[in-house]
Amino acid sequence: MKKVVLILMLSLLYSCNAKQIEQNNNLATDETYMAFDDISSEFENKGYKKDEFDPLSGYNRAMTSFNDSFYLYISKPVILTYKDIVHPTIRTGVSNFFTNLGFPIRFINNLLQFKFQNSWEELQMFLLNTTFGIAGLIDVAKENNFEIKHHDEDFGQTLATWGVGEGFHIVLPILGPSNLRDTFAFFVDDFANPLKKGDTSFYLSNSTEESIGIRTFKVVNNSSFKVEVYDKIRKDAIDLYPYLKDFHRKQREKQIKE
Repeated sequence: MKKVVLILMLSLLYSCNAKQIEQNNNLATDETYMAFDDISSEFENKGYKKDEFDPLSGYNRAMTSFNDSFYLYISKPVILTYKDIVHPTIRTGVSNFFTNLGFPIRFINNLLQFKFQNSWEELQMFLLNTTFGIAGLIDVAKENNFEIKHHDEDFGQTLATWGVGEGFHIVLPILGPSNLRDTFAFFVDDFANPLKKGDTSFYLSNSTEESIGIRTFKVVNNSSFKVEVYDKIRKDAIDLYPYLKDFHRKQREKQIKE
């Protein structure tokens, strides 16, 4: 039943304002590249951090190589094919839908960081987009230029604001660069993630296979808007592992400060 509802919602997306949605998507893509350029510029100025505690460096290098090959030969062809087949309007609607589903994680972590105004804006956007945006397929607030926006916070950022250090670097299979703090936080956040397998109506799936399938679809869809970003990172890297490690650190530091 849930799959049928999702298909029906995607069909309704054709009646949306395609031009406005594509303009919003182009803006989001531009913002992604701007963020990449800012972090990359800062990274190049400071260089690699060579003398640091990295007990898993051997494993991390091997996993970085595996993830790189997996992306180039499996993920990227799938993403490019999906991008060519699926209209940008639909891909944007799907992205909006999954962003709306991420409300519980953002809302809770903004509260835990005492960012009450951000939590209030998250609640407003969720109610608006769920009610008037066809279960979140349309970002009503953005399209109508409301002065509210999403505030992406996760439990890793929450722990950082509480003074918890990042710990040593870890490269996760498929998921990529992380650290000890954020790896632990990922599993904590997952309890509030509707995409997790669960037996209650809060969760979209009650089986592991469906949960993995939905999460994979989300990643493929979202990656279709920024497929060139990793290619640019890879091109600029002399040694991919330390480059990605420091790039990830700068990105997380920037997110935590926001």
